[in-house]
Amino acid sequence: MGFTDLLTDAGLAVLNNWLLTRSYVTGYTPSQADVAVFKALKEAPSAEKYPNAARWYKHIATYDDEFATLSGDSSAPYTIYGPEVAEVTLNPAKAPEAAAEEEEEDVDLFGSDDEEEDAEAARIREERLAAYREKKAAKPKIAAKSIVTMDVKPWDDETDMVALEAAVRGIEKDGLVWGGSKLVPVGFGIKKLQINLVIEDEKVSLDELQEQISEFEDYVQSTDIAAMQKL
Repeated sequence: MGFTDLLTDAGLAVLNNWLLTRSYVTGYTPSQADVAVFKALKEAPSAEKYPNAARWYKHIATYDDEFATLSGDSSAPYTIYGPEVAEVTLNPAKAPEAAAEEEEEDVDLFGSDDEEEDAEAARIREERLAAYREKKAAKPKIAAKSIVTMDVKPWDDETDMVALEAAVRGIEKDGLVWGGSKLVPVGFGIKKLQINLVIEDEKVSLDELQEQISEFEDYVQSTDIAAMQKL
């Protein structure tokens, strides 16, 4: 059967019951199944009426930036997921009362291993979730980098360009790597320094770097970013 209309109380009740003993719609890690069901909902389920669905919705929302990379078939509709037969509780808030009444009517005199089995399943699920979180936390974060071509213009044709370049390259920052350079004629015998550099975007501010270069007032008239490209 699977999930049907997730915009009705009955449909949300089916989802809530399905997530009673599950952290995800299928399996033990977030997948395209969770994405499909998440997108089928117009808003977060009521935490008062559907606590399990609300918990799941809040958790899956944290993966919003990773939806496209999660495993599974992104073209599959949400209706293929869920229970084969839906046992709907129209008012989940009253479910404990109903469960208590059923328990009174049907007492297992010989005991049951269900609780023990549920505890074992919960333990395995938590172990797998912990392993997943540990693996995700250990995954190295790739630093965003940019390659930049900067023009450094001197005051006139008498400016010592060797000293100018040495001053520029003397600037050292974490996340900054100077590359090749050349002198480019700009007219009237004046040449500008065109120098390449690679920066880590989170560590190096180009505005601050240009201000620092401009402090070499004996050599530098101005600076410009001639080109910039993400790596």
